[in-house]
Amino acid sequence: MLNAFLSKILSGACMGLLALSATLATTAQAQTTLRVTTIPEEAATEQVRKFTPLASYLEKQLGMKVVFTPVTDYPAAVESLVNKKVDVVWFGGFTFVQASIRSGGKIVPLAQREEDTKFQSVFIAKTDSGIKTLADMKGKQVSFGSQSSTSGHLMPRSFLLQANIDPEKDFKRIAYSGAHDATIASVVSGKVDAAALDITVWKKFVAENKVNTQDVNVFFTTAPYFNYNWSVHTDMPANLREKIKAALLALNPANPEHAEILKLNRATRYVPTTPENYKGLESAARSAGLL
Repeated sequence: MLNAFLSKILSGACMGLLALSATLATTAQAQTTLRVTTIPEEAATEQVRKFTPLASYLEKQLGMKVVFTPVTDYPAAVESLVNKKVDVVWFGGFTFVQASIRSGGKIVPLAQREEDTKFQSVFIAKTDSGIKTLADMKGKQVSFGSQSSTSGHLMPRSFLLQANIDPEKDFKRIAYSGAHDATIASVVSGKVDAAALDITVWKKFVAENKVNTQDVNVFFTTAPYFNYNWSVHTDMPANLREKIKAALLALNPANPEHAEILKLNRATRYVPTTPENYKGLESAARSAGLL
């Protein structure tokens, strides 16, 4: 009887130790692998090209494995961080606001590009379309990017409303391309008459001769606003959060390796940011009926 009783105790203790070991192993894995994703503002292949060098840089700076995985759409990026399926996300300003609200204020922005402190959207059309002002878009077919895009939807819509143009009432048709490169293609191909997108993507396409400005060009540029950032969940250990932030801020354009990373990220450098910087976007989203 006593031997059987002791055997049960020892068996239970062993099971407990095994469970504890499994828990510790899982925790150790979480602490040695950083999972990163971004909103799919461009094709997945382009996202991988842009962010893989940054992931390699972070691996060296943090001393841990960094895994970059693209997601299919903007809401997936929001849910991934809110549900802690990933550790770090490159958000647009609006997706940051969505994630912050969805998580009850548990998403923290660490850093943004210097360009994101004064970001802009552009409206484009074929140069022979007769569209020269926002008012000229009335009765036309117009494309935005993703519905959750800051520069490809929220802020362009906000500026349209300020100009007393209601997209649902004043446009013949509204399309959502899903990504900025697809937005440009929709105008070039003639699927739509005009479109709105991220100014940095437009400038990149022009610089790389991927669009002919004799055929398609900008007819309106918005006023500046705050946009993209790298965000984490508040449940991330504070020391790891600070290391990631420090690594981003340490990227120096005078360093050739860093300069290449910054160029791929369309950044001059990274600067600190705070949740307060995105209050204006939240107000704009509520005014536009998007929250």
